[in-house]
This record gives sequence, C-alpha cells and structure tokens, in this order.
Amino acid sequence: MKLNLKKPLVIFDLETTGLDLVRDRIIQISYIKVGIDGSEKRGDHIINPGIMIPKEVEELTGITNEVVKDKPNFKMLAQSLCNEFEGCDFAGFNSNRFDIPMLAEEFLRVGINFDFSKCRMIDAQVIFHKMEKRNLAAAYKFYCGRKMEEDFEAHRADQDTEATYRVLQGQLDMYNPETQEEEERRIPNDMDALNEFSKMNNNVDFAGRIVWSEAKGPNGQPLKDADGNSVMIEVFNFGKYKDQPVATVLRIDPGYYSWIMGSDFTYNTKQVLTRIRLREAANMK
Repeated sequence: MKLNLKKPLVIFDLETTGLDLVRDRIIQISYIKVGIDGSEKRGDHIINPGIMIPKEVEELTGITNEVVKDKPNFKMLAQSLCNEFEGCDFAGFNSNRFDIPMLAEEFLRVGINFDFSKCRMIDAQVIFHKMEKRNLAAAYKFYCGRKMEEDFEAHRADQDTEATYRVLQGQLDMYNPETQEEEERRIPNDMDALNEFSKMNNNVDFAGRIVWSEAKGPNGQPLKDADGNSVMIEVFNFGKYKDQPVATVLRIDPGYYSWIMGSDFTYNTKQVLTRIRLREAANMK
C-alpha cells in the first residue's frame, strides 16, 4: 500500500558499537526517504565511530574496525544528514526505543540540535508487537509472505531498512480499515494515527529520566482543561525528586539542574531539561 504522507518519511536503521546511548556510537546508517509523491531516495553510510568495534559486533554485522578505518566519522556526515532529514517524519523497527534516541544523541554530540519532538515517529516493531508480538524476521514472513533470509543478508542496516519498509507497507495493507473486518485490528493509513499507535511510554526525553504525569490540584485530584482532558506536566522519573514536577524542582533547587548538566546523563536529557528551564524562566517574566 502506498503510504498516505503529510511530510516526507525517512525509514531508517542503525548499526552501532553497542546499546549504551552515552558511550556507544553509530557504525552504519541506512535510510529510505519516501516523498509525499511516493518517490524514494536511498542512502547508506558506513561510519568510523572513533572507538573500537567489539568483536561480537564485527561478527554480527560484518562491519569491522578495518572496514571503518578510512570511513568518515559522524561529524563529517552530520550536517548533510540533518539537511536531508529536515522536515521529515521517521519510521523504523524498534526505532522509538533505540534508533531515534541514538541518532539524536549523535547529532547533539556534534552540536546539531535536531528537534525530533516536531516529527511523527512511526515504529513498525510497536505496531507488530501490539498486533502479532514477534521480531523483524517473523514480521517479514507474516506481512510479506517470504522468509527474510531468502531476500536479505541478516544484520546489515541497509538490508533491515528495506525489510522494514516492506513490513510497514504490508501492515497498512493487512490492517486497512476498508478491508479489515475486526475493528480493533484496523489502522488508518495516516501518519498521525501511526505516530500515536507507535508510542510505548510517556517519556519526555528518550531515556525516560523525565516523564509526563497528570497534574493534581490542592485537593489531590487530577486537573482538567476546558475540554475535560487531563493536564499533563513533566516530572522527574529518578532520584530524590522522583515524581516531583520538574518546574517545581528547578525553582526550589536550582543546583539540581547544574548537577544533571555536569553528570553522565544523555545529551538529549540535558537538552529537554534545558528547554523546560528556559520555558519556565520565560513564564516568570
């Protein structure tokens, strides 16, 4: 099924030196940029991470320290990737939990403030797990009718990106409201709806150090807006101020902000906290 897009959609996948957002680095990024008109542009970059690639990652991906030694580092590619991705929505497989946070961290590490909060983020894995609860290979067989190993080389970002694109199209075909009889198994071909469906948590930052929570009044009851919806505020999700409103903590303990900024938190967490601090300072004027 052709995607019903409001903005260009970047379907992408990363290979990395590991899973630590602070310490690990990207070694491959591959993407398919789908235009509103259905056009497709593909990109694939092997990246020198500047750190040693663990042996188990070399064996898994086939991307070795020898392969990356003469490749550009992320900083060399960052601005062109930023330009390519500007104004786009994003899709991937497990992308909301890992690939988006890792890419955001790499951008911030080289001084590029790419604001993912303005993007719809479609996670084909979330859709798949909510509907079928399996992995990419099973998703490919289920939605595309073929074994993934027959069509792709495993554990390469460019191969997984192609497979993810086909899975997403297959999902929209299978859960098409016009053909799906079961109401709870209908998903509209709409990026806003897919963005909402892909959400797995109430995180404000990617690492989940700050989360959304219902605001409560003096009587301890949840506050409602004029439309009867709960008023949501940012609260800390760790440490001595866990469950406390971020705005309140910044006001009563300004040093807590300095402590976080100087500690081993992700750049994205620091970025989100700074935005809240600047917002609250502006509101005080």
